[in-house]
Amino acid sequence: MASRPKATIFDIAREAGVSKSTVSLVLQGSGLIRPETAVKVRKAIEDVGYVYNRGAANLRKAHSNVIGMVINDLTNPFFAEMAVGMERVFQSAGIVPFIANTAENPVRQEEVLKSLMEQGVAGLIVSPARGTTPGAFRRLEIAGLPIAFAMRRLPESRIPVIAPDNHRGAYLATSHLVGKGHRRLAFFGGSSDLVVYHERLGGFREACETLGIDARDALIIEGETNRKGGMACLETSLAMAEPPTAALCFNDAVAFGVMLALRKRGLEPGADFAVVGFDDVVEAEHYMPPLTSVAVDSAGLGERAAHVMIKMIQSRTTRAEDHVGAVNLVVRESCGPDRRTQKRPVAAGTAT
Repeated sequence: MASRPKATIFDIAREAGVSKSTVSLVLQGSGLIRPETAVKVRKAIEDVGYVYNRGAANLRKAHSNVIGMVINDLTNPFFAEMAVGMERVFQSAGIVPFIANTAENPVRQEEVLKSLMEQGVAGLIVSPARGTTPGAFRRLEIAGLPIAFAMRRLPESRIPVIAPDNHRGAYLATSHLVGKGHRRLAFFGGSSDLVVYHERLGGFREACETLGIDARDALIIEGETNRKGGMACLETSLAMAEPPTAALCFNDAVAFGVMLALRKRGLEPGADFAVVGFDDVVEAEHYMPPLTSVAVDSAGLGERAAHVMIKMIQSRTTRAEDHVGAVNLVVRESCGPDRRTQKRPVAAGTAT
């Protein structure tokens, strides 16, 4: 009597009425499958007499429930908050998140990506480091690994991006400053090698043009995207013959640096110089004075990025739609009073 042929994954899929990929995920213990579907698949496994060789499966695909989170700057509270949002979703789905900080170093980023690829991660969420070339992710794309960008995009890249509406956020913030009576404004921080910089700067420029601010009174001062950069931008602006009276900052970290530099000069943020940030990190509300900032929902963006990645893995695809998150301006005290109601304008450059 001939022996019964070994049952295969295809037999299980046919018995359970599901796809082969669904069976594979159940066998791997993935949390991506609905409980009722998993129960149906396990019953089919028993019915067809399938024996799972876990050792062979591990050789074929190690750490299949691990997702890499590659962040450009975890010292920036915004990116830390975003990473927490991602981690929350992954853990609830039974996925192991592995986080790495590239410290804005594309060489370090390449090393991290290579290591994660060798470890067999199921997918990657990356906020690219400054200086990343468009071809940096080509090898991973060719390998068919699901990748999503968070916050930052690369020119001419087809990798899906989860980011806020940077242009609109900057437009709203600049309009608020003009509405407060400021006629000489600055954009502080960031650099032209970042796509997000051009998006935020574009919103700043459009608002100035629309609201009648002369191009010569819309100052642009590039700088590091941290507190140190904010301090340097403020010093540069106050050294001008006609310093600005208000600034939209590339992010909240730059804004915090601006406020520190103002205090070192004996000036008060808000009363003597209006400051607006971008990101609305948790610290913004509790700063002194509380920082007016463009809220982008950092944790929510992280959660959305995680859901996009899970869907890509479930669908066995490297394609997904870009997601542009809503923004709103949270007005606090760092913009100070309406200049048009003051008895005399404050000359920011005259303080020592």
